[in-house]
Amino acid sequence: MSTPFYVSPEQLMKDRADFARKGIARGRSVVAVQYADGVLFASENPSQALHKVSEIYDRIAFAAVGRYNEFENLRIAGVRLADMRGYAYDRRDVTGRGLANAYAQTLGTIFSSGGEKPYEVEIFVAEIGADAADDQIYRLTYDGQVADEHDYAVMGGAADVVGTYLKEHYTRGASLEEALRLAVAALGHSESEDRTIPADDLEVAVLDRTRTQPRKFARLRPERLETLLGTPAADTPQSSGTGSPSGSSTPPDDEPPVAPPVS
Repeated sequence: MSTPFYVSPEQLMKDRADFARKGIARGRSVVAVQYADGVLFASENPSQALHKVSEIYDRIAFAAVGRYNEFENLRIAGVRLADMRGYAYDRRDVTGRGLANAYAQTLGTIFSSGGEKPYEVEIFVAEIGADAADDQIYRLTYDGQVADEHDYAVMGGAADVVGTYLKEHYTRGASLEEALRLAVAALGHSESEDRTIPADDLEVAVLDRTRTQPRKFARLRPERLETLLGTPAADTPQSSGTGSPSGSSTPPDDEPPVAPPVS
């Protein structure tokens, strides 16, 4: 009978952490910036179908970097948890803090389990309140650690470089236009040279407390980004089909509801 191969628990955890960090670093950064009327999320993402930023509930948003299939499973689980809690109790009982704790338990259990590989993901859970002082941004890492971020946060890709840029240029109480320009400039910043990211290659969404609807999440389409940034978006081919981003059936900034209607 052969002797089982032994690896110390410390080395095993280190190897799992290195594996997860390398997978996350291969993705492009996601930035969250607090501004006067809410929280803005921005990422370089040319895909119009595979979103990094999504709605969870009325005032709660989710953003992620890493493996799409893994963080999409987490997003769906968060939507189901929020819907069940809001339906069984009250919509006000669905909080960003509660969702962040649930995600932390899930990620921590997966990371410490020896039966499967750790998730190669980092996520943001953000919730807006009645005013800026009540806004919350939680950052969760692959091993279930939770950090309460303030003003701005960045994860994935060149997070250190992007975070340094945000630290040097961020100002509280900025407008949506100022927050967007800061986020896009930070995403295009690098140690060698800065680059301009086209509006069509950006995925931007906001939690906007000024919206009259209960749901505060909205996506900013390339046309809106062009106006806010003052730069033209790339031309998109015209088509009469229902799936055309420039056709008459263009969907509104809001995605279909994921929460039950108010009774």
